[in-house]
Amino acid sequence: MVGVVGGTRPALPPADDRDPGTTPGAVPAGTLMIQKGMVQDLAGRRWAERRDRVAEERRVTLALREAILPEPGASIDLPYARIAVRYVPAGRASSLGGDWYDAAPLPDGRMFLAVGDVSGHGLPAIAEMAQLRHALLGLSMTGACPGRLLTWLNTLVITRLDDTTATAVCGHFDPATRLFTWAQAGHPAPILVRRGGARQLGAPRGVVLGATSSLPYGVADVRLEPGDLLLMFTDGLVERRSRDIGAGVSLILGAAVTTGLGTAGADLDAGLDRLLEAIGGPNPEDDTCLLAVAVTEEGPQRA
Repeated sequence: MVGVVGGTRPALPPADDRDPGTTPGAVPAGTLMIQKGMVQDLAGRRWAERRDRVAEERRVTLALREAILPEPGASIDLPYARIAVRYVPAGRASSLGGDWYDAAPLPDGRMFLAVGDVSGHGLPAIAEMAQLRHALLGLSMTGACPGRLLTWLNTLVITRLDDTTATAVCGHFDPATRLFTWAQAGHPAPILVRRGGARQLGAPRGVVLGATSSLPYGVADVRLEPGDLLLMFTDGLVERRSRDIGAGVSLILGAAVTTGLGTAGADLDAGLDRLLEAIGGPNPEDDTCLLAVAVTEEGPQRA
């Protein structure tokens, strides 16, 4: 038989069901389209999952902040002053940080005022912010001077919060004398609005919390007058990527005057809203706390 050697038929080559015009080793066009669609679908699902995860983290972060901080839109009316606060979240979820504020009456009749900022962003910064805020508020009930309070708070940061730094400004407002006594730890000094002008108070010495335990915290004071407005704030109000803190402070000083902040009889809450709008709205990269104290005519003054 032709083609048979030793009675054995040679094996036939395997059948090839590919298109005759297809280059050997090439993937059919239909398969490529299916694979591309699968990759796009997987990428879309991952993007959606990441978007949902970021949104959930922001929701949890804001909920935690709201549980820790006093209601930011609630004003406090006192016989001698009106206090208004604002917390403005960062525009980006990943930039939500550890800014905080406090305004609480002390047993001796003075008012304790504080604003602070923990380094970092996200849930870790907020957790540390909660510890510092509650610690400082508890320490304030001792009636100790603001410099001593920051010394104690600095010891807490150094010994209990590893790799953490924070800034703060705190003080006592005595309604009987209208004296504001304050200290700061690497924090922007308050702004005083008086009789149509605005200036930043000269800051006493004070380093960032968590930096060192060898330097003391100084104390300063200023006697406020009826009609004065004191503005305490975190650096998210004045610092932006497009400008430094000095330029931001100058902008705030001008806006405090042009928006009528501190004008006798003016709506303090509306004034803070106008101030925020005048400086460009919320900071996309950092949250912001503001605490404003408008001194009224009431309240006996003693020597």
